[in-house]
Amino acid sequence: MSAAPSTADGLNLQLRALKLPGFLAHHEEMAGRAEREGWDFVRFLGELVTLELEERRSRRIERLRKNSGLPAEKTLATLDLARLPLKVQRQLPRLCDGSLLEQAENLLAFGMPGRGKSHLVCAVGHELVDRGYRVLFLPAYKLVQRLLVAKRDLVLEAAMRKLDRFDAVIIDDIGYTQQDRDEMEVLFNFLAERYERRSVLITSNLVFSQWDKIFKDAMTTAAAIDRIVHHSVILELTGESYRSDAAKKRNNAKGKQRASTKKEETTA
Repeated sequence: MSAAPSTADGLNLQLRALKLPGFLAHHEEMAGRAEREGWDFVRFLGELVTLELEERRSRRIERLRKNSGLPAEKTLATLDLARLPLKVQRQLPRLCDGSLLEQAENLLAFGMPGRGKSHLVCAVGHELVDRGYRVLFLPAYKLVQRLLVAKRDLVLEAAMRKLDRFDAVIIDDIGYTQQDRDEMEVLFNFLAERYERRSVLITSNLVFSQWDKIFKDAMTTAAAIDRIVHHSVILELTGESYRSDAAKKRNNAKGKQRASTKKEETTA
């Protein structure tokens, strides 16, 4: 049996070898606190273990967020909840708690451009990452191109397995660009592969009756919709465009500024 370290440097080396950065960073501080407050050894060790677990979880969440590709600014904190339809507001807590993913359900957000579909779904994605789920955000065209390259290189099955590691894949703006038959085929296969096993979160400005523009023929369109909708939550985002509203506010502010400047010049 190896001897216990006789110096602080020796202990630090062993903690590094054991890959316990939380212990390494806090053991001296916690030892001083334990001495001041009269902790027993079990309390001292328990406090260090708690710190180690908390820091490991924090580092894991950081890795998950980095690997997710989620836009950093599109979070729940920056989402204007008051602009969401009341029905969507009521559904939001459940969408963020992870139960959707545990049941392999899908989330579909529909609405005209500028209604906040992407922001909403990304905000849900960030909340799921905070709960330890693996999430991947990809614009639809990037997902399709990734799968096409894999198919060309004869590694499509491996690419599907890699995507299957994610509890949720967010496909943004499906149908925004028209796809040819090869693109439609890999997208359909991806959706079929995840059916009843993993979740997809989809945004689209095309209602289901227009999805033949994505999948090209009635039979494939019906099959895709059937798989996606079977276990899903469907959100409809209405109201005025965020971008149009922001532009109006900027124009109003500029108008007020010009009026103020003109008034000052007249007074002078």
